[in-house]
Amino acid sequence: MVKQLLKDLIAIDSSTKEGANAAVEFCQKWLIEQQLPFISLENNGYKMLICEIGSGDKTLTWNGHVDVVSGNRKQFAPLELDGKIYGRGAADMKAGVAAMMCAMASLKEKALRSRIQLQIVSDEETGGFYGSGYLAEQGYKGDFVICSEPTQLGIGLQAKGIMQLDIEVKGKAAHGSRPWEGVNAIEKAMDMYHDILQLPFAKESSAFYSSPSINLAKIHGGEVYNKVPDRCILSLDIRFLPTQTMEDILREIKAIAGEDVVWYMYGEPVRTEINNPFIQSLHPLIEKYTHKPAVVFGQHGSADTRFFSAYGIPAIEFGPSGAHWHGDEEYVEIESIELYQQMLIEFALQFDKVEQC
Repeated sequence: MVKQLLKDLIAIDSSTKEGANAAVEFCQKWLIEQQLPFISLENNGYKMLICEIGSGDKTLTWNGHVDVVSGNRKQFAPLELDGKIYGRGAADMKAGVAAMMCAMASLKEKALRSRIQLQIVSDEETGGFYGSGYLAEQGYKGDFVICSEPTQLGIGLQAKGIMQLDIEVKGKAAHGSRPWEGVNAIEKAMDMYHDILQLPFAKESSAFYSSPSINLAKIHGGEVYNKVPDRCILSLDIRFLPTQTMEDILREIKAIAGEDVVWYMYGEPVRTEINNPFIQSLHPLIEKYTHKPAVVFGQHGSADTRFFSAYGIPAIEFGPSGAHWHGDEEYVEIESIELYQQMLIEFALQFDKVEQC
């Protein structure tokens, strides 16, 4: 059942808002066919679903997104070959969503002593603020959150925070033939960028990371060839460590850049600890089904886990194995989807027994 469901989801071009909403509507129809309860929500035109079964004092939240990045036409025609399913979103993350949906169908008749809540959202690839961010704000959080991003059946328990900012660098205009009479704002901006790379925050490390990630994403300056540019905008994408704060980083940057710093996007890091009881109870399940030690790691990028972590909810990325997501040859390994589904089911059945700190 999970293979066909995945293929049906891949066949929906959900790279646009309208397409992602169509994928949510398809999932809703599937839930109806499986006689699973659901709530349909919409925020700023983005559709999402909540499906909850079971009862008890604890809630295990499964979160997945059906939106994808753009792809060529053939990527929306799923291809099964050599134990893999190819297609846009196969790994990121329609396989995880399909496994979670099928796990819900398998669990609906079980005597669950915990609540299992499935969340299906439609805007993770464009920020997640109207989907998972909204759900967390509205109280759909739970006690432990699994986002089914592709992790090769490992546990991505931390993730770097995100801060995107612009720095205005000012120079002094002059004739292009006499650059020594001016101050080139572009050159000044490049010097400032290299100074930022030497700031204390840029040299810090933590258990899962050797350093933050600092990307010079855009640089805009100059108007014509024969004028020394007197203004330049430096745009940075900074992924900071779970042990760091935006306030401290901004303080260090402003110490060399002045007050002409504007941040446009900020996302909390994910700080789930390795000794969390839910993490510890997941370890033996992974080892049971993969016959390998559970791999625990930190993600450099961000996912919807950050919206739950911001409220102190332990959240992880945990999903099937695949490769080349966002690329031309994206695929997911079929066996990993089936193993993942079984792990979700077994974890749900024992969730009430986990002793929280």
